[in-house]
Amino acid sequence: MDHDVTDVAEARYELVISVDARRSGEYDDIEKTRMRARIYRVLETAFTHTKVARDSLHMEDRGDGVLVSVSGQVPVARLLGLWMVEVHEKLRDENRALRVPLGLRVGMHVGPVRHDDRGIAGRAVDLACRLADSTVARQVLDAERADLVLVVSGSLYEDVVSGGGKFIEPARYSAARLELKEGPVTAWFHLPGRPAPAVPAAPGTRPDAADLSDADDADRTFDPGEAGDVSARYHVQGDMSQHTGNVYQQPVHIGRTTGDAGRRKG
Repeated sequence: MDHDVTDVAEARYELVISVDARRSGEYDDIEKTRMRARIYRVLETAFTHTKVARDSLHMEDRGDGVLVSVSGQVPVARLLGLWMVEVHEKLRDENRALRVPLGLRVGMHVGPVRHDDRGIAGRAVDLACRLADSTVARQVLDAERADLVLVVSGSLYEDVVSGGGKFIEPARYSAARLELKEGPVTAWFHLPGRPAPAVPAAPGTRPDAADLSDADDADRTFDPGEAGDVSARYHVQGDMSQHTGNVYQQPVHIGRTTGDAGRRKG
């Protein structure tokens, strides 16, 4: 996407996509070159299959990843939906022959972007990169043993994801509070093809028990989605093998134990 130098001061609202490779520092020079080639094949194949024209894209190489901005003429829902499906499928195809699968963290945010001869800049760019590089994104990818995690900003979730759409399932996203250099933000995490992931609570986000409306909620872990009761999580006490949706295969007890209650009364 070409931009005249005189356009630098004019910010354009675009979708910013930051793509980072998992544990890129563990690759030697030869493998890193192959890794980069795989990343480009995954992204470019997905753009082609999604019918996103090359002149609608700006792509910057980041060594162990790629930074992309997409023209506002391309519907954001197409990138969140069909494009992510294509990325996931092509990544699975690339990983079939690999002993160590390529893992990708993808951050997305929509905001004002400024272009110059050297690339793109702006807070929207910074946020997309921070989301993809966040500790929680790394933890989710590892904990879920997945090869792809998508992290979207709070505003992008509210404006696009929450309304659903083709290949967009808001119920499969989980919220977490991130402490970034610019300050705390809410981000939403998604593993394509999987249920909503469990996300670790950020340090310092648990409210005091005195602030809870019900004393029985004292064992409840604070989650930024609680305003809409979307992603609230509870500590589960008792034996549990596994669950699907809200159906548990064995009886469980949610909340505090009798012993805990007795200690609190004292």
